Amino acid sequence: MRVARVFCRRTSATPTDELAFVAEPPPLFLPPVDEVHICVVFTWDLPLGETLAKQWEVVGVPVRLGGPAFEQPGGEFIPGLYVKPGIAITSRGCPNNCWFCAVPRRERGLRELPVRDGWNIFDDNLLACSEGHIRAVFEMLRRQPQRPIFTGGLEAKILKPWHCDLLRQAKPRRMYFAYDTPDDYAPLVDAGKMLRAAGFTISSHVMSCYVLIGWPGDRFDAAEMRMVDTMEAGFMPYAMLYRDENGKTDPQWRRFQRAWLRPAIVGKKIGERG
Repeated sequence: MRVARVFCRRTSATPTDELAFVAEPPPLFLPPVDEVHICVVFTWDLPLGETLAKQWEVVGVPVRLGGPAFEQPGGEFIPGLYVKPGIAITSRGCPNNCWFCAVPRRERGLRELPVRDGWNIFDDNLLACSEGHIRAVFEMLRRQPQRPIFTGGLEAKILKPWHCDLLRQAKPRRMYFAYDTPDDYAPLVDAGKMLRAAGFTISSHVMSCYVLIGWPGDRFDAAEMRMVDTMEAGFMPYAMLYRDENGKTDPQWRRFQRAWLRPAIVGKKIGERG
């Protein structure tokens, strides 16, 4: 079945094939399709998604409106359909209930999916899966044409030495952990020690960490200290800016984020600290 996918905005994961469109009405010359799927990732794009659905009705095939913004559990993962080739999702959901995250509410538990090929792992919480599933994912990664990236994130609190052994054997280009709340820091320090014991080095910048900033009540000095602490734990920090329910962000926090988001700038800061 040929499906045209219409996305409300482009992200680093958006497909780029001839049947992928971004926030636009149907073109004059659309290749034959069987369905149109309007994909809404963020809740603040719901009105735009509804507008696009009406615009695409003129194509004369079924138009379906869906996506993570509707807070319904995700279905089977089909490589290349809603994300660009190379991205793989082998599980959905997370057992944690972080106040800022919609995943547990949307997915309603952790589900392991069939392991499809890909080298950029987008799972919500891969390490929360069973040992058998995790080993199957790493076995899949061995046959990929590119070194893996763990974009979805790895939870420091549940990292174990055997995970580190698998990661070392996989030779990842980048693996991301998270420092979202104060209780994340001690596990992050322990994870850094385990990973260094497994052979990873700070200078390679493979060990990276998303650091949440800009939530109500956050302060610039406190956020900068979290960045510094992340570096001292052995990780390259990447500032992740909090958005409110309408998707809005504070301009001052956006400026702060830019200073802690680009690898070249952050790498220079790490160098300055010796």
